Amino acid sequence: MLHLCGSTNQLKQLTSQIVIHGVVEDGLHVVQLIRACFQLGAPELALNVFSSIEKPSLFLLNLMVKGLSDHGLHCNLLRLYKNCVESGIGSDNYTYPFVIKGCTSLCAVRTGEEIHCVVVKANFEDNLVVQTALVDMYAKCGRMRASQKVFDRMPDPDMVSCNALLYGYSFNGLDQEVFEAFRQFRMMWFAPNISTFVSLIPVCTNLGSLDLGKSVHCLAIKCGFSLDESLVPALISMYSAVEEVSFARELFDLLQEKNVIVWNAMISAYTQNKQPNKAFEVYRRMIQEGVQPNLVTFVSIIPSGDNLEDRCGESIHASVVKCGLEDQSSVVTALLSMYAKLRDMVTSQFLFDGIPEKKSILSWNSMMSAYIQNGLPDESLNRFCKMISTGISPDSISMINVISACTRLKDTQTGMSAHAYCLRNGLTNLNLSNTLLTFYCECDKLSTAIDLFSMMRIRNVVSWNTLISSCVHHGNINFVTELLHQMQYENVRFDLVTMISILPCYFERDGLLEGMAVHGHSIKTGFNTDVSLTNALISMYANCGDLYDCRVLFEGMQVRSVVSWNAILSGYRNYNLNQEVMVLFHQMIEEDQRPNSVTLLNTLPMCCSELQVKTIHAYAIRQGDLSEPPLLTSLICTYANFENLHLCQLLFEKADKRNVILWNAMMSAHLRNQNAEHVVALLREMLLLDQEPDHVTIVTLILACVQVNSFSLIQSIMAYIICKGFEKDILIRNALIDMYTRCGYISIARKIFDGMISKDIVSWSVMINGFAIHGDGKIALELFSQMKCSGVEPDDVTFISVLTACSHSGLVEEGRAVFNSMTEEYGIKPRMEHYACMVDLLGRTGHLSEAYELIKGLPFKPSESLLESALGACRIHGNFEIAEKIGSLLFDQDPKNSGSYVMLSNIYAAAGRWTDAIKVRSNMDDREVRKLLGFSTIEVDA
Repeated sequence: MLHLCGSTNQLKQLTSQIVIHGVVEDGLHVVQLIRACFQLGAPELALNVFSSIEKPSLFLLNLMVKGLSDHGLHCNLLRLYKNCVESGIGSDNYTYPFVIKGCTSLCAVRTGEEIHCVVVKANFEDNLVVQTALVDMYAKCGRMRASQKVFDRMPDPDMVSCNALLYGYSFNGLDQEVFEAFRQFRMMWFAPNISTFVSLIPVCTNLGSLDLGKSVHCLAIKCGFSLDESLVPALISMYSAVEEVSFARELFDLLQEKNVIVWNAMISAYTQNKQPNKAFEVYRRMIQEGVQPNLVTFVSIIPSGDNLEDRCGESIHASVVKCGLEDQSSVVTALLSMYAKLRDMVTSQFLFDGIPEKKSILSWNSMMSAYIQNGLPDESLNRFCKMISTGISPDSISMINVISACTRLKDTQTGMSAHAYCLRNGLTNLNLSNTLLTFYCECDKLSTAIDLFSMMRIRNVVSWNTLISSCVHHGNINFVTELLHQMQYENVRFDLVTMISILPCYFERDGLLEGMAVHGHSIKTGFNTDVSLTNALISMYANCGDLYDCRVLFEGMQVRSVVSWNAILSGYRNYNLNQEVMVLFHQMIEEDQRPNSVTLLNTLPMCCSELQVKTIHAYAIRQGDLSEPPLLTSLICTYANFENLHLCQLLFEKADKRNVILWNAMMSAHLRNQNAEHVVALLREMLLLDQEPDHVTIVTLILACVQVNSFSLIQSIMAYIICKGFEKDILIRNALIDMYTRCGYISIARKIFDGMISKDIVSWSVMINGFAIHGDGKIALELFSQMKCSGVEPDDVTFISVLTACSHSGLVEEGRAVFNSMTEEYGIKPRMEHYACMVDLLGRTGHLSEAYELIKGLPFKPSESLLESALGACRIHGNFEIAEKIGSLLFDQDPKNSGSYVMLSNIYAAAGRWTDAIKVRSNMDDREVRKLLGFSTIEVDA
C-alpha cells in the first residue's frame, strides 16, 4: 500500500492505520514507511513514527539520521541521536558521520568534541569516513589545529579527507597553508579532483596573484577539469578579481552548456569591474537563451543598474517582480541602493516601506547609507533612531553609517557617543575603526585620531592613508615623516593614495629631494603611469620650483586630463610666467581639451592686456562657466587691475547678489582704483538688501577708511564693527590698528593693541610699523623686544617694520644689530626690502660709503628704488663721488629714466662741478631722454 501513497495526507492516513493495527513493530513495514515519509517530504511524520517504536533498531536509527541530514534538519538529528543514546541504542560507523555533519552545519563544536570522545571510546577513530567527517567539522568550526591533528593521525587518508583539510584552510583564510598542504598531497601522489580545485582557486583570488591562478588553471586543464560547470564560476571570479575580465569572458564563451551559476559569475565579474553595459548584455543574453534568473542573478546585476542609461535599472526591477522575488530581502535591499545611487529617494523610500514590518538589519543599513549618499545625513540619523525603537540592535555596518553621517554634519558630540556605544557593545572591526579615524580627522580632532590609530590592533593601508592625509591637511609635516618611516618599518606597502597624499608635503625647494624619492618609488612600483599621480607629481615639481622637470613630466604624458593642464598652469602662474601660461592655455584649446573654471582662474591673473581678459571672458560665456561665483569674482578683480570699472559693474549687476564674495570683489575693485566712497556706498546697498557682510567685507571697509581719512566715517565703521561683534576677531583688530596708525591716530591704535588678549605676529608687526611711520623708533624697538619676550618669533615682515622704524629715527647701531640678527638668530634671508631699509638708514645718517658697500655686496640685482634712495642721500650730504658710482648703476639699469640724470646733475651743480653737470645733461640729449614737465591742478568752484 505504501507505494500507492502520492501525497502527505494519504501517507498520514495510512500511518494511522499502521499504528492502530500494531504493524509499527514490523521492521520491514516501518522501514518502508519511514522511507516514504522522507521521499514525500514529511520528516516530521517520520519522527513521529520512530518515536512510537518501543525498541528501534540501529538500522532504523541510521535510516532516520540519513533522512534528517538530507533534509537539513540538523537540530532534529542531534536531538534524536541524544535520545537514542540515553535509551541505550548504539551507533556505528554509519551513524557517526551524519551526526558529526549535523554538528558541522550548526557549528556546534562543543557537541562535536563530545561525539569525538564517544568515537574514540567506541574504537571507530580509525574509520576513514568518520575521520574525514571530524576533519571537516573542526575545519568549518574554525578549529584548524584540531582538524590538522585528526588528519595527521589518519593512517591512509584519501583525496576526500585531503580536500576537507584544504577547504578548511581556505575557509579560514589561511592561504599560505592551503598551498603548503597541497604541495604535500602532491608529494603523496594524490591526483587532485574538482573539489581540490574548488578549494584552491578562491585562495588565488584572495591573494590577487594572476600567475598563481594561471598555474592552478593549467593544472586543472591537465587533469581534464577545465570546463567543469562547478569549476568555471570559480575561475571566472578569480580572473575578474585581478581585473582580467577578458580571460574570464573567454572561459565563459568556451563553455557550451551554461547553468545559472556560470551566468551569475560572468554578470558579477562585469559588475565588480565597473562594466555595467557588458553585465547587462550578458544578463539579456541569459534571458534570451531561456535560463531562468535566480536571486543571485538579480543581486549581481542590480548594482550595475545605477550606471546604465535608458532606464535599464527599472527594467531589471520589472524582471524581479515577474520572477516573484520582489519580497526577498537581499533583492529589495539591492534595488533600494540602486535607486538611491540614481538619486531617486522617493522610490527607495517606497521600497523600504513595502518591506514587511519585521525589516532586516540589512535593509535598515541600506536605507541609512542611501540618505548619506544623497546628502541627507540628518535623515540617516533619524532612520537609525527609528531602527533602535523597533528593537533591532545595530551592527558594525549601522555604526559605520552613523559615524559617516556625523562626519558629514561635523557633529563631534554624536560621533563620540557612537564611538562609546561601539566600545561598550564590543563592535570593533577594521572598517569601523577606519570610519572612526576619518570622523576624527574630518572634525579636526587630530590628536584623538592619532590616539585611536595607535590603539588599533589591525591597520591596513587605508588607516595609514587617512591619518597621513589629515596630517598633511593640518600642516603637521614632521609627523607625516614619522608615519612614513613607521609604515616602512611595519612592512606596509605604499599604494597610489599614499603617494598622492604625501606629495603636497613637498612645496618648497628644500623638499624637492623627498618629492623626487616618491617619484622614484612610483616608477619602481609601476604607479607612475597613473594620471592622478602624475598630476600630483607635476604640482610637486612646480611647487618646489623645478619647472623644467615639471614640464618634462607633463610633456611625457600619453593621456592628459584637464587636471594635468591645471597643475602645470598653476605652477607657471605661481612664478608669474605670464607668457608661458598664455601659450599653454592656447595649446590646451588646440588639443581639443576643454578648459574648466579652474583653468580660467589660473589664466586670468596672467593676462597682460585687457584684450586677453576679454578673450577669456568670451570663452567662459560660450562654455557656460560664467555663472560660477569664483570665476565672476576673478573677472571683476582682473578688470579692476586694468581700471575698467564699467565692465566690473556690469558683471556685478548680472551676478547673484546673495553671494557675499561678489560684493567683496566689487568693493575691492573700487578700493584698488581709489574709489573709497563707492566702497561705502556698496556697503549701504548691501545692508538694504539684507545681505550680511563677512570679515573680508569689514577689512575692505577699513582699508577704504584709510583712503578717505575721515574721522567721522572711521567712527561710524568702528561702531558698526562693535555692534556686529567683529571687533573680537584678531584679523579685524589688526586691520583697525593699521587704519588708525595710517590715519594719524596712533594713541587709539595703541589702546586697541594693548586691549588684545592674544596677539599674533601680524598684530606686533602692524603696531611696530605704526610707530615706525610716526617716527618713534625707540617705542618700536621696545615693542620688538616685548614681542620676542612673549614667545612670538619675528618674521621677515616684522623686520621690515623694525628696520623702517630705525631708518626714520636714525638709529644706526640698533638698525645694524636688528639686520644682523635676521640671519644669525632667526635664519631669515634678507630680501630686497630689508636691504633697501638699511641703505635708507645709512644714507639718511650720512654713512654713504657703508651704504655703497652694502649695495655692491647684494646677492641680487639692486632695485631702482633702492638706488634712487641712495642717490638722494648723496644729494643731501653732497657726496658726488659715491653719487657718480650709484648714478652709473642707475643709468645701466634704466637709461631712459630722466629723474636719475637730473638728480645727478643737480648733485654736481651743488658741488660746483659745472662741467660734470653739463656733461650729464648732454648725455640726456644724446640718449634722447626728456625731463617730464611738472604741472599743478586747482579746483575751481563753478
